[in-house]
Parts: sequence; C-alpha cells; structure tokens
Amino acid sequence: MRNNRLIFGVVIALMALLVAACASESTTTTSSGTTGGGSQQTDSGQTSAPTGDLEELTFGLGRGYLSDWWGVFFNEPSGESDASTYVNGIDVPLANAIGQVQNTLDIAAFEMNNEVIVQAILDAHERGVTVRIVTDDEHGIEDSDGILQGIKDAGVPVVDDSRSALMHNKFMIMDSAAVWTGSWNYTVNGTYRNNNNAVVMQNADAVAAFQAEFDEMFNDQEFGSRSTDQGVVNFSQDGVEVTVIFAAEADEEPVLESFIREAESNIRIMTFVFSADSLGEAMVDMIDQGVTVQGVFENRNSTADWSELPRLHCAGGEMRQDGNRYTLHHKVFIIDDDTVITGSFNFSGNALRSNDENVVIIKDETIAGLYIDEWQRLWDSASPLEDGEVTC
Repeated sequence: MRNNRLIFGVVIALMALLVAACASESTTTTSSGTTGGGSQQTDSGQTSAPTGDLEELTFGLGRGYLSDWWGVFFNEPSGESDASTYVNGIDVPLANAIGQVQNTLDIAAFEMNNEVIVQAILDAHERGVTVRIVTDDEHGIEDSDGILQGIKDAGVPVVDDSRSALMHNKFMIMDSAAVWTGSWNYTVNGTYRNNNNAVVMQNADAVAAFQAEFDEMFNDQEFGSRSTDQGVVNFSQDGVEVTVIFAAEADEEPVLESFIREAESNIRIMTFVFSADSLGEAMVDMIDQGVTVQGVFENRNSTADWSELPRLHCAGGEMRQDGNRYTLHHKVFIIDDDTVITGSFNFSGNALRSNDENVVIIKDETIAGLYIDEWQRLWDSASPLEDGEVTC
C-alpha cells in the first residue's frame, strides 16, 4: 500500500473536525471489511461507505470517492440563496487536506473567497508551511472582496498574470506529493451554488507536470501562449491512464479532437461553455457515424450563435439546458463510458488561444462511472429544448 497520507488524511481530518465541532455526534468510517458492506450514517447526516475498492464520502452538499492514489469530488448545490446554509460542502475535505500539509503548498487560483479554504491557507502559513499563490489580476488579486490581497498582506507571496486574458487554473500542489485540480473555483459560489468537480492525484508524474506549470507562472511570470510548452504529459498507474495538457501553450486542440473521434458508442457533455468549432465539428462527424451524443449545457447563452449546442442539436444530438438556478460550471466530456475529460478548460476559443488552463484526461471505467453518475443527476434535472428554440 502506498503512502496515502495526503488523500486519506482528508478522511481522518474530517472526522477530527466533526468530533471537535459536534461533541454529541460521532463519525463512523466503513471499509470493504465492514459487516454487510453497507453504508453507515452519522448523526450529522454524513456517510462513509465502500464502493468496490473506493471509500465514499457523503457531505451535506457534496460527495467524494477515494482510492489508494486518486480521489474525485462533486458538489451538490441546493439552489438556496441563503448563505447561512452554505456549510459542510467539498471545501471541508480540501481545507482538511491543507491542514495535513507540512512543508509546501503551491496554489493556482483564478479567484478565491471561500472562508473555510482561506483560513486553512492562512493557518498553513502560520505554522510554517511555505505557501505560494498564482492568480488572475482582475478576478483574483484586484477583486473587490480583497481576499487574496489580504492573504498577500499576511505575508504569503502572490503573483498575478497582469494581462487581459485569464489565469484560469484552479489547482493546488501539496507537499510535492498530491495535486487537486478541476473546474472548482475556491469561492462560495463555486462550492455551494455552481456545479463543479475536483480530481485529486497522488502521483509523481502528475505532481511534476503541475509543478512545472506553477513554477513557470510564479517564478518566470510566463502566462498564456508565451508560456514554456510542456507538450502532452502521459502516465499511468494501476491501470489508470492519464493525460495532462496545459493551455494555451500546448497541443490541447488536436489531442481533444482525437479523443472525440475515437468514440465508438457515446459521448456525454456537461459544460459551462462549448464554443470551440473544431471540437463541435468532430462531434457532428461522430453523430453522423452513429455515435450517441448527449449534452447538458449551462442555460445562459447555450443557444447563442457561437455555442455548439444548436449545431449538435441540428445534427441529431440530444441537448438539454441545466436546471441549476445558478450555474453549471463543469467542463467535462465523457467518452464511451471509460474516458473523462475534465479540468479548468472551457471548450472555447479563449481557452485554446490565450488563457492559462489545464486539461486532465483519465481513461478508467471506475472514474468514468462516477462522472456518468454526476452527468445523469444533471441530465435528469435539465430541460429539453423547447420547440422552435433552435432553428436548424
């Protein structure tokens, strides 16, 4: 068994937090050896259950799945506007993972205002962890809430991109041993209002790739297409195949198109924005070849002329608009029930040409199954297009 301190530390620290906060309540963790193999629930409504070789965590407003070297988290927005209900989300396991960091914490954050995460970062700095942050200028250090400026004033070095395009990454590297990344902005809205996902990888190749990307931004102030081209990073562990690409300097467009064109049976989409014509054209070609393409799009602007939804709908794809009163923020394609494309990368021209982004492509049926469950949850609450809404 590998050293899983950073990943399973999430579970341990979460339990400790709950015990401290709710002395009258208890948390029970089950494993594959638990009698009956069923889930167990605490008084606070959280469950921990075995799912094959996975450890499943259920929070008040989210859920997570942990293997021996990877993890996946999804939030579950309630639709509530009352911020007092925004507790016990996926910010808790992230904050507790930060709480386990001993030496270094490197963060690339488009924006940040979640107090649970911010406090965990400040606590890490106070206990002597070397914390470094890269952020966007307008949406990060210059944001009117002043959160990142406050972190900088506390002594944490913060570098911004100082340009009109976006530093749109959302990742953390913990103790040079584990990476958290995904679509999830470290904000209140990102955690409790908008649909998001996060991937955790405790793998040396993943860490090296993300560390190189962080260092070129933090140390060299290289952003966007001016950044050093790392190319496409491929690695595998325990049968899970992973590809990592950083935009806008790398070759993400042909790689993404190749994965789409390799589809044999189905492609599922859940996306905030999809306007990249080359990827839309590839999907239309796959529809023509008999591949089923089904998509859930963020409702706002989904039928605009620049969106790929009308093109896919008119080609015979099944398209829906999401049911979240706030925002569907995923950037996910699921191909043939075994491959997931996720990360910070909106499927757009700006992501291809100018923003700092990351794409993580994972080929594994178990991980794909977790994303299919999330897709199905959103599909079931989404709305089909109304007659006449799109003109073909």
